[in-house]
Amino acid sequence: MRNLHLLAACGLLLSCARGEPVSDNRAEPPAAAQPSAAQRNETAPAAPAAETWVLTSEGLGPLRIGMTLAEVTAAAGPDSDPQGVGGPEPESCDQFRPERAPKGVIVMVEEGRLTRISLDEGSRVATDRGIRVGDPAGRVRAAYGAALSESPHEYVEAPAAYLTHWAGNVRPGEGGYVEEPAARGIRYETDERQRVTVIHGGGTSIQYVEGCS
Repeated sequence: MRNLHLLAACGLLLSCARGEPVSDNRAEPPAAAQPSAAQRNETAPAAPAAETWVLTSEGLGPLRIGMTLAEVTAAAGPDSDPQGVGGPEPESCDQFRPERAPKGVIVMVEEGRLTRISLDEGSRVATDRGIRVGDPAGRVRAAYGAALSESPHEYVEAPAAYLTHWAGNVRPGEGGYVEEPAARGIRYETDERQRVTVIHGGGTSIQYVEGCS
């Protein structure tokens, strides 16, 4: 037995002298597992559910009428289609669909400020009265009663109409047009079948009948 120990010791010394690696027969610990991309949450933020954003005369979700373009972009993302044309003079008036806003949301920026937010076809966002695109005009009339003003639609035959509600004590001036800079309201565009096709919320620009005019 003593001879065996001596032989083993000699073998160890010989290996060291030759510069050969000596194994101690212990397994290497496994490398730490790296987190996946999903675990690191590297995916782009998803658009919020329509039910969490409600359109009022003052804004929609984190978007508030009067915000600067930079604030709009920070709150809801940049233009989802930067190659699209949102207005004939985008420097003074532009429209676009923010990248992180729910489907069917269009914002209008005039002179660098958010003035109108619109909901069009495919939108599931509701107003603060619970009305959505596709609802019957009768529901709009029932929700606002005598506070609702009605005017003929510019491009669609009657009974299509514009149904408009102004917040506070705002009253239309000559020709039924509101010009007060601080005015806030909601307008529902309806078609010949008396269905809501578009909803606008914001300042006096909710009265525009064709884009920025």
